Amino acid sequence: MRARRGRYVDRNVILVRDYLADWLTAHSLETKPKTLAGYRWLVERYVVPRIGSMRLQAVRPSHVSGLYRELLDGGGRNGRPLSRSTVDSVHAVLRKAFNDAMLSEQIIESNPVLRAKRPRKDHVEVSPMWGPAELGRFLDHAKCHRLFTFFHLAAFTGARRGELLNLAWSDVDLEGRSVLIRGSASVVDGRRIVGTTKGGGSRAVSIDALTVRVLQAHRARQAEERLVIESDWPDSDLVFRTAFGEPVFPDTPSQLLPKLIDRYNATNAAGPLPRIRLHDLRHVHATTLLLAGEPVHVVAARLGHADPSVTLRVYAHVIQDLAPAVADTVAQAIADAITAGNGGSVSTGVSKERVAHDQVSGETAGD
Repeated sequence: MRARRGRYVDRNVILVRDYLADWLTAHSLETKPKTLAGYRWLVERYVVPRIGSMRLQAVRPSHVSGLYRELLDGGGRNGRPLSRSTVDSVHAVLRKAFNDAMLSEQIIESNPVLRAKRPRKDHVEVSPMWGPAELGRFLDHAKCHRLFTFFHLAAFTGARRGELLNLAWSDVDLEGRSVLIRGSASVVDGRRIVGTTKGGGSRAVSIDALTVRVLQAHRARQAEERLVIESDWPDSDLVFRTAFGEPVFPDTPSQLLPKLIDRYNATNAAGPLPRIRLHDLRHVHATTLLLAGEPVHVVAARLGHADPSVTLRVYAHVIQDLAPAVADTVAQAIADAITAGNGGSVSTGVSKERVAHDQVSGETAGD
């Protein structure tokens, strides 16, 4: 019957672990090294030990659901519960792999991962986010550290960590006040890997006069460091290096940020700074622009989002906060138009006072 419907799939004895190994190898040409390493780690650590010995065609939605439950209950280190985000990552890899087995390889008739039941998400409190005031306090405190410029540029451009670590002086136009983001650096298996940006393209990001001065000071200090070790200074054009001229390891700024925050909180009585991640500096940049009224497509281009819909989805909460102001803008524009149409008098139309009253009372003048 399935053969008549064009859905017949030959019986295949390939095991899950063998298929996933082949699938990862096949994707090595089109997937970024760091992303592929993440896929491989998830598969080898969480999937293969549990369902790797099953035949691929024998996997049912219940098996996948059971895998997720087992991981959430005790899939972490020393039998501790695994985080929901990691289980979601396992789900994403399996969904893609089994989908390829169905559509590309035609080894299975349907994708059991799509019908698997994932445990309900727990309510997660939104972490506190810095505003311009908190950012200013942190940057003033971090001025004494040699990676101050890194944190400043992350907050003032919204660039990702890997994009900044790949930034070269040839990509910095101080006179034209812009930086060119055209690649990303990461570390895979202890080796520094340079690839494209997350979106795959390059983008020019404008910088302000203060950031120009910060970069000028950073370049001057880097020149002084180069004079200290002279011929031992590596031949490289990177903006961010160690004191010995080597590329900065990606985890260095990520681990340094919370340490600097803790030092600030221990020595300042102006109020503690909430602890945030390095990537949150990108969010501070985006939310500041959106709350200032910058169009979403402009913010998306600055962040390197291929589609403004990504920006809309990630920062929906910020856009929602703008809704009251948008309503006020519409009301004011209509009131101004009515005023202009009546030669400055609104005695026979809807007045500004009536619009303001309707906003307060919740009444409406009509459909």
